[in-house]
Amino acid sequence: MQGECFVSFNFAAHQGFLIDLDGTLASGHHLLPGARDLLAATADRFAIVSNDSEHTPEQLARRFREWRLPIPAERIVLAGVAALEAAAETHPSGRLLLLGSPALRRLARNMGFELVERGADTVIVARDRQFSYAKLAMAARAVRDGAEVLVACPDLSHPGADGYPVPEAGALAAALFAVTGPVPHRVIGKPQPELFRHACTRIGVAPEQCVVIGDNPRTDGAGAGGLGVPFWQVVPGQLPELLRDTVTPVL
Repeated sequence: MQGECFVSFNFAAHQGFLIDLDGTLASGHHLLPGARDLLAATADRFAIVSNDSEHTPEQLARRFREWRLPIPAERIVLAGVAALEAAAETHPSGRLLLLGSPALRRLARNMGFELVERGADTVIVARDRQFSYAKLAMAARAVRDGAEVLVACPDLSHPGADGYPVPEAGALAAALFAVTGPVPHRVIGKPQPELFRHACTRIGVAPEQCVVIGDNPRTDGAGAGGLGVPFWQVVPGQLPELLRDTVTPVL
C-alpha cells in the first residue's frame, strides 16, 4: 500500500495513530530528526507498533526516557511480546522452545512458560543473536514432532546503523523451514493486522478511527491495508521538512 504525501496529513481527522519505530522514530539507539514533533502532533493519541522481537516494552520505554520522551511501556506494542501472548492463548504455562533474546526468555518465564529444548508444545522464532546450528537442530526436531510454530517477525533483515543488513527473525525462520520443509505456522508481526488491532485496544480507539504511520510500505503499508485504514508514509531524514507543512500545528 503506497502512502499518502506527508503534506496532506490531517492529524485532526483521526482519533488514533499507530506509529512504526525503526526508520520512523529512531534508528537503533538514535532518535531521528522530527520524531518529537511527530509524536507531539498526535496530541498523545498514539501507540508505537514495531516488529521488534528482541526487546521488551520496558526496555524501549527506558530508551525513550533517555531521549527525554516519557512514553509508558503500555503504549509500545512489539511483535516478540505478541508472539508470547499468542502462545499463551493456546498453551498457557506450556512447554516452549524459544529462539529469542535473554530479555524475551525472562519475560516468557515470568509469564509461566517452561523453557525447554525437547518436548515443546510451541516453537517461537524471534530475533536471537546467539542463533546456532544446535538451536536450529533443536527447533527442527520440535517442529517435526508436531510443535506449533509462531514466527514473531517476518522481516529477513533491517538496515543497521553502519548500512549493513542486520538479520531478523524471518531469516531464522527461513533457515528452520529449509530444514523441516513447508510446515503450518503463524506469523505474528507486521504486516499481519493483529498487531495493529492490539495497539488500537491499548489506546482505546476503534481501528477504523486510526491511521498507520511508517516508512515501509511492505510492512506498515500492507498492515494498514489489511486493517482497512490509511497509511502515511514517512521518508527517513525528511520528517522535519514534511512536518513543517502539516495541516495541524505541533502542540
